[in-house]
Amino acid sequence: MTAKTMEELVSLCKRRGFLFQSNDIYGGIKGLYDYGPMGVEFKNNLKQAWWKSMVYERDDTEGLDASILSSPVVLKHSGHEDTFTDPLVDCRACKSRWRADQLFENNKCPNCKSEDLTEPRPFNLMFKTAIGPVDDGSSFAYLRPETCQQIFTNFKNILDSTSRTVPFGIAQMGKAFRNEITPRNFIFRVREFEQMELEFFVKPGTDDEWHEYWINKRIEWWINQGIKKENLKKIEVEKNELAHYSKRTVDIHYVFPHGEEELEGVANRTDFDLGSHTKNQNDFKITSEVMKNSSSTTKLAIQDLEEKKWYIPYVIEPSAGVDRGVLALLNEAYREENIDKDNKRILLSLKPHLSPIKAAVIPLKKNNEELVNLSKEIKSNLQKLGLGRVVLENSGNIGKNYRRHDEIGTPICLTVDFETLEDKSVTVRDRDTMKQERVSIENLSEYYKKYFN
Repeated sequence: MTAKTMEELVSLCKRRGFLFQSNDIYGGIKGLYDYGPMGVEFKNNLKQAWWKSMVYERDDTEGLDASILSSPVVLKHSGHEDTFTDPLVDCRACKSRWRADQLFENNKCPNCKSEDLTEPRPFNLMFKTAIGPVDDGSSFAYLRPETCQQIFTNFKNILDSTSRTVPFGIAQMGKAFRNEITPRNFIFRVREFEQMELEFFVKPGTDDEWHEYWINKRIEWWINQGIKKENLKKIEVEKNELAHYSKRTVDIHYVFPHGEEELEGVANRTDFDLGSHTKNQNDFKITSEVMKNSSSTTKLAIQDLEEKKWYIPYVIEPSAGVDRGVLALLNEAYREENIDKDNKRILLSLKPHLSPIKAAVIPLKKNNEELVNLSKEIKSNLQKLGLGRVVLENSGNIGKNYRRHDEIGTPICLTVDFETLEDKSVTVRDRDTMKQERVSIENLSEYYKKYFN
């Protein structure tokens, strides 16, 4: 059973240290959130799983970590300065501002219900910041609104330094920033977020086949992270709603607590991006409507050795939001179960590789020196295996420890009791089934590695 409401997830996230409202002690800032002790582990595990699948497990992908500040020239030629907008309306009655396409109730202000609204006007979503000691407007940069543009501007650098040939991909994870008019639905739509993006470069004419490949590949990946297949939907974006660079886009939707919305998009960006940033565009047959007369000094093209001519590759882009992934997986893993007629428990049934904490080692009695020292030794040995965070729970309340680790998704708890001192074994409790078994300390490392691998 997934969470019934967003409030259940918000409550769990704050109670157990997954997510907090940013600047909370001063009233918070809408659209900004901080990842707590459990949240940062969970998010890092999700990013690591994506990077492993995109880079380590493939032979046709390289990684990149580019700067967050973007040159205005880059975002001019990419089209962002002209097209990266949302329709903004003002309420003349209460002075609030809203996205025009979010006024669901007969064009009334969601705050005061007034119909006295301005006409929609374009609002650019990019954050601007001054560069240098004097803010005179002459030297500025944008906080990147997406991570992909630096992939395109680094295309030749990566090509030259790795000797890659088409088809190949460049993967990047990182922060992006959008000055959302109305952030909403917890971490679903925020102003500062992280993206996991792959730009996969292919020869024109093979793009449709590769596009279909990546749509199916990404759905398969989300299923492997723990999302049920029936909760994922392929949505074909209508032609009149496509981004200016897109030939075709398929969105992967998930049924969030607030409703069905996009989890990831897979777009065929054609040759728009490399064409926009390349030198001497007229030397190439660019099929998309790119901005002409690029000021770039670099030819972002591939030489076809067989046909002895240059061409600009097409790009297939699977783009996912880390924060939306976190929200979807928390929702998917949320369980509320009756233990008996008087007791119930909440647990996160996360895949073990995503769990913030892999194991908790619990001495049965907190002030018993033998039990505590042995627990510390076991915890240290398991931590050295490098499979994730292991914690020592030295509170002495075994029941509360089990409930806490159920709620944060810890797959196994290891209890060190007085019997351990005699038979050199510990009780291992499984999160989902609550079944317990005795495992010898001597075999514990192998048991642990087998469990997580």
